[in-house]
Amino acid sequence: MTISPSLSGRCWHQAIRQLAQIIASRDLHPSEVVVLLPYAQLIQQARQTWAENAGGTFFVPRFETTMNWASGLGGTLGMFTPSGVDLRMDVSVDMLTAASLLGQAGLAAQQDALAGRLVEAAWSLSHVAASVLPAERQAWSDSVAEALGVGLDSPVLALEAAVGRIALAWVAASGYASDRLFQAAPALLVVVEGFQAEPVTEALRLHFGERALSIALCLPEDEPEASGAPLPALHAALDAEDEACRATACVLAHLAQGRCPVALIAQDRQLTRRVAAMLSRRGIFMRDETGWKLSTSRAAARLMGLLRALPWDVSTDAVLDWLKNAPAFADATVTQAEAEVRKFGARAWRDLPTAPLEALAIAQPLARQVNRLRDAMTRPRLLATWLRDLRAALQLAGQWEGLARDEAGQRVLETLRLHEGAESEFADAPVMKLREFTSWVNQALEAQTFSPEHPTHEQVVILPLAQLLGRSMQAVVMPGCDEIRLPVSPDPPGQWTPSQRELLGLPSREALARVSRRAWTYALQLPHVDLLWRRSEAGEHLMPSGFVQELLLGRRLASDLASDPRSLRTVAACPTLRPQPIGEALPVTRLSASSYGDLRACPYRFFALRQLGLNESDELESELGKRDFGNWLHSLLCTFHEALKEAPAQDQTTRIAMINVAAEQATKKLGLSSSEFLPFAAAWVPVRDGYLAWLAAHEATGACFDSAEQWREMPLGELTLIGQIDRIDRQAGGGLLLIDYKTEPRTTTAERIKHGMEDTQLAFYAALNADDTLAASYVNLGEKEPTRTYDQPDIVELRDALIDGILIDMARIAEGASLPALGEGKACDYCSARGLCRKDFWSE
Repeated sequence: MTISPSLSGRCWHQAIRQLAQIIASRDLHPSEVVVLLPYAQLIQQARQTWAENAGGTFFVPRFETTMNWASGLGGTLGMFTPSGVDLRMDVSVDMLTAASLLGQAGLAAQQDALAGRLVEAAWSLSHVAASVLPAERQAWSDSVAEALGVGLDSPVLALEAAVGRIALAWVAASGYASDRLFQAAPALLVVVEGFQAEPVTEALRLHFGERALSIALCLPEDEPEASGAPLPALHAALDAEDEACRATACVLAHLAQGRCPVALIAQDRQLTRRVAAMLSRRGIFMRDETGWKLSTSRAAARLMGLLRALPWDVSTDAVLDWLKNAPAFADATVTQAEAEVRKFGARAWRDLPTAPLEALAIAQPLARQVNRLRDAMTRPRLLATWLRDLRAALQLAGQWEGLARDEAGQRVLETLRLHEGAESEFADAPVMKLREFTSWVNQALEAQTFSPEHPTHEQVVILPLAQLLGRSMQAVVMPGCDEIRLPVSPDPPGQWTPSQRELLGLPSREALARVSRRAWTYALQLPHVDLLWRRSEAGEHLMPSGFVQELLLGRRLASDLASDPRSLRTVAACPTLRPQPIGEALPVTRLSASSYGDLRACPYRFFALRQLGLNESDELESELGKRDFGNWLHSLLCTFHEALKEAPAQDQTTRIAMINVAAEQATKKLGLSSSEFLPFAAAWVPVRDGYLAWLAAHEATGACFDSAEQWREMPLGELTLIGQIDRIDRQAGGGLLLIDYKTEPRTTTAERIKHGMEDTQLAFYAALNADDTLAASYVNLGEKEPTRTYDQPDIVELRDALIDGILIDMARIAEGASLPALGEGKACDYCSARGLCRKDFWSE
């Protein structure tokens, strides 16, 4: 027998007919009857079905959920207002209460570790505790408290037992909004059962006795009509992205065939958000009933950015990230300041005020302005004071208006009680340090769920599998049907053992498995169902859910899998060729050694980095490397030799003291963290001793220091050669000796000398000097080997050949010669222009 396309309609008509018969048999007026539904989304459907089957009456029973009914009783029984240590189901309040309860129990030292677990345990017990009559709740707690700790006598489990006892006492001492339901007096209470019975509704049914009964909403699993359900379409995706794309295509295919609305089951929230994003780009209207964590919203991220910018040891990146989202600080100023600190390499924000002003002309005034706000938010204070000060900081930073206008931002302000006067709810909260306050804010945002405003006419409804019951869906798309996200036997939530769950009345693993089975079976009875899973995740093979495996075993053949729902389109082949730009329109007027080295290594790199001026942004959070060590050595050797020139000293002890002072000055000048620089500082002593020994031998030849880090410019026709020479010495005969320091492996330096025509650095430095009696050398400062000189022979001839080559190359560029990407050798391994030349995608 073929199943009706409206399974929910059949379920509702059966339930409403049964309800009408019961009301008639008891001679009751419909308005005297309260009907409790599993969840609020069914209320409208229930009213509509009643109206269709009312038989001429316009009176409707009260279709409610327990929470709606409790709120509706506020007019007669008074509004429920939690007080004292009442469990609020609100992390922002319950975390504070949990910390207080732990302190009273002598566990103040473990508050940070146990507060979250205590809240989780109490929340898991809240539904059970709320199902006990208020007058009997304490007796219930006492009756199970002793047995709750059985088997947890070991000292290792002492904290687990303590958390369980405190959670039980907490929920027993709390009042609940549903308590007033036991005081209500309906003529008849009808409980419409879903897949799983709720403790409160079961307790109400027992409490009202003959005035209460239950009706099953879903059809029995052995209903003959269910056997004729059409087979679902099975989709085995390669990975998460492929699964999301297939799920999106399934939804669009259903909508194209007029099946609306489509249920998108949220088994995997991350994947569901990806699908929702792709559907949103197609203009599909969606009703998201599951939402997402408020902490992942942009509004929450902006607020947390402010808090993360406050610690004294905050990184520069963290402060810059916040400033980019703070309208009170001009975008242009922040951008210029960022460029300065990245060039300077200031990793820690606290180092900016003491850095050289000339290097941070924009960043330092900005830092002073920012620090005035930051300094006011560092001292410990009461939680209510924290909230007032945070509100003021958001207003000063220009972030408040953006939060107030944004839908998610409004939820953030409400969750944290940031509106004027709302902080009074926490008047009795303790003093908090900045770290504790930041943690509290993060936990409060993490626990809240945000759902965007629902459209009037939705095409897709995002909902959990368990809430598919009774919904009028024309098709179902269920991604995430793998062994992890859709287990046949789900793990019970919380920390409770199986025996404790039985004692407390919490559902067992077997009960949860039955609920999952019922929800799965119901979903398969719908007429158009797509089941999707991925075959791999993070490089690991992933099996389909046990439910899906049952279907696969029944079908026997892998060919029974559905075809890819995505439509294919023909795309014309567009091969990626090696770029061959022309730089004629970008004349080169100034040329450095590194620039010309780029031209020799790869003309395209010269075009991209030197002519177009494209450069990577320096990373502030990266660890110190060999390059930092080399810059530090250059700086300290310059300082050391200039000091030694002014105050000559020959004895080794004095020189060691002088070079150590120069090292400290270089560390401060470059803004290097002593902790980060520790590995290089440990290697400094052998490098220092080796260098001083080399210096003594070098000076014994008659050579003497002349200058260091000298900037030179040399006109060459319409071109100007520029560069900074590490060091210039005077030899015994009066000639100049150009020195370039190297901290690379010795074999690399030796290769430079061996292939003099290929290495341009010393020859280029020689071109910055008109002297024809030049000498040039590399000085290799090794950590494990003594400092050594590598002389470059025939430097004048190499210089002249280099100048001829520069003139020829620049003339060819000016004439319109192409600058192709070579894509060969080591030059490509760490090239900044690799993403521009698209080397990895060339069609050879």
